Amino acid sequence: MFAFLSEILQKNHIDCFGILPLSACRITKPYLLEKTGIADGSAILLAVPYFTPACDDPLRNVSAYAVGRNYHDFFESLYHNVLPQLEKAYPENRFVGFADHSPIAEIDAAARAGLGRIGKNGLLLTERYSSYVFLGEILTDLLLPTQVLEPAFCEDCGLCREKCPMQECGICLSALTQKKGILTSGESATIQKFGSAWGCDLCQEVCPHTKKAKEAGTLYTPIPYFYEKTVSHLTLSVLDEMEEDFFAERAYSWRPRETVRRNLILLEEETKKGDHS
Repeated sequence: MFAFLSEILQKNHIDCFGILPLSACRITKPYLLEKTGIADGSAILLAVPYFTPACDDPLRNVSAYAVGRNYHDFFESLYHNVLPQLEKAYPENRFVGFADHSPIAEIDAAARAGLGRIGKNGLLLTERYSSYVFLGEILTDLLLPTQVLEPAFCEDCGLCREKCPMQECGICLSALTQKKGILTSGESATIQKFGSAWGCDLCQEVCPHTKKAKEAGTLYTPIPYFYEKTVSHLTLSVLDEMEEDFFAERAYSWRPRETVRRNLILLEEETKKGDHS
């Protein structure tokens, strides 16, 4: 099974995966697991890298995960391709794919499956791609032989905590950029200071694991999907000219367009102040 699975995933440019007994996974949304009809079996954990050269743009003002197309669409396409092959090979078993909205604690499970270690920023740190990976899993009632590992943790160098805006502003910058409605003057000032139209990568950028992956030349994803339709630097004009279909492919489309537009107005106001200072 492992060789068959490896072959299927390699054809989809995924080389970071592992298997864990479902009994070793921490179930966080039991209602989702119940819907699958799977009570016992295995979890096939996937780490999908997404960092591309477009993410190196010095003017980038969105989180690297939002530079390319929406990762939910990638997983939908991946499972549409992979699950039928597994079902054909194992017709007596069930296979269900998840990503993000999952019945299990994905980071903990991925660490136990040996995909990487858990960083102080709460992200999974893989050897090849650092933390620039999306996590997903295929749950099955097929019992697969595997070894359960104790979760490994990072070296606790403290760089991610030092760089995190919460140390200074007491608020998560990523959550702030995704907040709907009117912001307080302090919240607006935070967005202007850090220059983010959507999300935050500061902890990932300073992580030694990211530096190591860059030096090794492994940081960039081999998956063509994430090289398509990239937008690294958002402006009001770029956003306003986006067709609805194109906007719907962005990771930030789960919020109304006005949420991102509000952030861009703040950033462009700050730029104008700088130009006149």
